[in-house]
Amino acid sequence: MTHEPTPEHSAAAPHSHPAGTQTAAQPAPVQPAAQPVQPVWTAPVRRTRAGIVTLTVAGLVIGGAALLLVFVYLATFLDAGTLLVGLILALIPLIGISLAVGWIDRWEPEPRPALWFAFLWGAGVSIVTALLFDLGVQLARAGAGAIETDDGFAAAVFQAPLVEEAAKGAGVLLLFWVLRRRFDGPVDGVVYAATIAAGFAFTENIQYFGVAMMEGGSENLGFTFLVRGVLSPFAHVMFTACIGIACGLAVRFRPFPAFATILLGFVSAIFLHFVWNGAFYLVESGSLVAYYLAVQVPLFLGAIMVVVLLRRQEERVTVLRLSEYAAAGWFSPAEVGMLATRDGRRQARSWAARQPQTRKRAMHHFIHNSTRLAFARQRMVNGTAANVDRADESELLGLIQRDRAGVIN
Repeated sequence: MTHEPTPEHSAAAPHSHPAGTQTAAQPAPVQPAAQPVQPVWTAPVRRTRAGIVTLTVAGLVIGGAALLLVFVYLATFLDAGTLLVGLILALIPLIGISLAVGWIDRWEPEPRPALWFAFLWGAGVSIVTALLFDLGVQLARAGAGAIETDDGFAAAVFQAPLVEEAAKGAGVLLLFWVLRRRFDGPVDGVVYAATIAAGFAFTENIQYFGVAMMEGGSENLGFTFLVRGVLSPFAHVMFTACIGIACGLAVRFRPFPAFATILLGFVSAIFLHFVWNGAFYLVESGSLVAYYLAVQVPLFLGAIMVVVLLRRQEERVTVLRLSEYAAAGWFSPAEVGMLATRDGRRQARSWAARQPQTRKRAMHHFIHNSTRLAFARQRMVNGTAANVDRADESELLGLIQRDRAGVIN
């Protein structure tokens, strides 16, 4: 049975409660922020901020170098003009995906460096991994004297889903491990997975568009852009989002159920990728439109519905957990309505937009840090308090007091 630690040693709340009224789901007022935090338990060893910064910089450098290698590879068979056209066209679906990810990430935004790393992992590291694996397969076949007879069927239908989802999913898992103190649930997983997938699709589209233009001119390029840029820009996002959702759910489980959940996410991503690629080989060309409308469109609409429901769950969690802190005196009921609901936030931001820059910035931080506090509390309630210690909660409560003062003053 999991016992949730109670927040007994953070900053002082405005009110106090009689002895014996504290419960696992009720934050209690504690020692003043000016006093040293004296934990009643041994906090888990965690990375220092310097360590996280080092990992972030290393990840960005490696991802950037991998993307540069990919462009060098593309330049070996695409001339400069063709490469530029492919790049410009690939930016169009990328912008659409980025806007969608920004909307998903709006409630509790992820760190920008982590999102840049996710994009570079997808656009660079994942592509390099897929290319190297494909090269290894070709060399192995050549060494064995094998003759290609299936016109790429095995590579497209079996190899690509397995290798590409493994490469993209490895990036999600890496972020899940490094940022596990900020990885709050399925929405975070969707954001990181979608960003990695967007990077992968961006680089892949440059190649597809460039090859289409080189081999068939503008007509072939237009058809390829219609298929990849208009009809299926979110295909990779939908595949890899299965892994992201699984990682988000895994933060609430013990090790073995978490492992099984993530494995199920990988299997789901590979299967959806297989279904998409296999259709171009297994479905007659005259029936592809009917297949797309009957299978892929409902899958995409279902994915949208799942994301909408997950976002609404984030709002409910924020209201619930901040209400618990309000009961302990940290927030007023009006502040909970302002900080934890869409309408309240909209009105708060509208008000802040007419204020001086310092007050506007304070309102932004007030909303952001309060949401972080709510999700830190949620991890405690879920029994995954190892991902957040008393110092985290105390720091957030101190920041919230600072932010409130900045808004009022």
